[in-house]
Amino acid sequence: MMESGDDSVLRSRCRALPKMPTSDLDSSLDGECGQEKYQQGNGDSHITSNGKIEVKHVISKKLQLKRKAEYLKGDLMRQFDSQVNDFMDSLIEESVSLEPAPIPAVFSPTLSEKERSKLRHFQPPHGQGKQFVSRRSLLDELFEVNHIRTIYHMFIALLILFILSTVVVDFIDEGRLVLDFDLLVYAFGQFPLVMSTWICMFLSVLVVPYALFCLWSQTQSGSYSHPRLYSFLFGSVFLLYQVLGLGFLPTYVVVTNSFPPASCFIIILEQVRLMMKAHSFVRENVPRLLAWATDRTSPGPVIPQVSQYLYFLFAPTLIYRDKYPRNPVIRWSYVATKLLQVLGCLFYAYYVFVRLCIPQFRSISLQLFDLRAMVLCVFNSILPGVLILFLGFFAFLHCWLNAFAEMLCFADRMFYKDWWNSTSFANYYRTWNVVVHDWLYYYVYRDFLWMSQKRFRPAAMLFVFTVSAIVHEYILAICFGFFYPVLFCLFMCFGMMFNFILHDQRKGPIWNIIMWTSLFLGQGVIICLYSQEWYAQRYCPLNEPSFLELLKPRSWSCQRGFMAE
Repeated sequence: MMESGDDSVLRSRCRALPKMPTSDLDSSLDGECGQEKYQQGNGDSHITSNGKIEVKHVISKKLQLKRKAEYLKGDLMRQFDSQVNDFMDSLIEESVSLEPAPIPAVFSPTLSEKERSKLRHFQPPHGQGKQFVSRRSLLDELFEVNHIRTIYHMFIALLILFILSTVVVDFIDEGRLVLDFDLLVYAFGQFPLVMSTWICMFLSVLVVPYALFCLWSQTQSGSYSHPRLYSFLFGSVFLLYQVLGLGFLPTYVVVTNSFPPASCFIIILEQVRLMMKAHSFVRENVPRLLAWATDRTSPGPVIPQVSQYLYFLFAPTLIYRDKYPRNPVIRWSYVATKLLQVLGCLFYAYYVFVRLCIPQFRSISLQLFDLRAMVLCVFNSILPGVLILFLGFFAFLHCWLNAFAEMLCFADRMFYKDWWNSTSFANYYRTWNVVVHDWLYYYVYRDFLWMSQKRFRPAAMLFVFTVSAIVHEYILAICFGFFYPVLFCLFMCFGMMFNFILHDQRKGPIWNIIMWTSLFLGQGVIICLYSQEWYAQRYCPLNEPSFLELLKPRSWSCQRGFMAE
């Protein structure tokens, strides 16, 4: 009875195994089941002289079947997940094409096939653009997994070690506890003037673009003659405001008052953000009003309310919409946690500079330049460069944006995607900073294609890279106080090259390793060269430099002149 019972269990398990497209696995399972049936037919080989079945053999067979069933289950889940993702993407795209008016729906495409599909059904500038849905940030979901949260705990432990090492070294050197943060005090200097400048910028963006749009909309109602002339005049005034009011004046305040680096970054980054938001507001509403002026399907034009525009100026997105998906409540504990994490990242970056950067570059800047010193500098800068990269991503793209999104009940939290899984730089550029990528994609890349009638797509991509590289280099040049186009060259040379070499067709773990290796090396180059130039500007100042001397990096000649003196 025991033998027949166990055999019936095995036979039922063999019959229950589903037929899957994985032929190798099926053949192995079928072979095992056939072998089991054969062994049942020749029961003498598994029955001892006293008629008892070999229990160990049956248990081992059951364990083998269990392991293969678990493998089969994992394969089923992977295929199911892939099919569900593809189905949901296609469903969302279909819903966008069926909706006559903007509603919360879809996000920026992540695959080249989707991009090509969207370009085949390309709409003019007044057509569908980015739309929003309610979703959480990826790290918030991943931190619910214990394994991922442990990595977060490891970074906290590293911060504790940085603090301990700094406190111990200062105690040994000074004979007492030194708790001053002179680097942070210097970096965020002139803060009252910074806040005054920001308030003036914000108020101007709140008033000028909205007022210009409202006045221009009245000229398109049909009661004014020559509406195109008015469009040209108001467009020229808006561009003049963008260039002078938002472009020149804040930069002039920063340069003339010699703002320290962190204060410079606050003003210049806000300057760029507000310029992009003002452009988005005009870019999204002007085509809609022109469409109304042509069709006259409603009694009056749709003009956004001031409250809608004000909400957009604070919302963590660069794409204007009249309405966004909203959460019903504000979790103030979540806001406090994110702001504390931002503060923690700020102190983390302070200790990275104090322990890993400043001691190294003070000594390197006093040495004569040679190739060996440069190579050592780059590789020694990889660790602090990577830590700064992670801290900047986590502090701004995750914590800061999520804190503001929570306070504003902004429900679409996809500020980034899983860029760490990228196997190509093309995918990395799309997923690293989704907020900026969406603006570049819809207002630079797609508008370029629309104006060129969908021709010159490589030129459109080159134009996007050029705009991004120029803006990044402008920010660094103003904030550091010198022109050293390292980031511009990395963007335009290696960035463009890797974008075509490491494209979306590259799959597999090896390409992810190559992407990470290139990213680490690039961070080392950036930290090394900009830090050397920073100290060279302090050690070898020029009293009355010419324009060409301002363009020439001081670190190329500073060491030799310093050593000669």
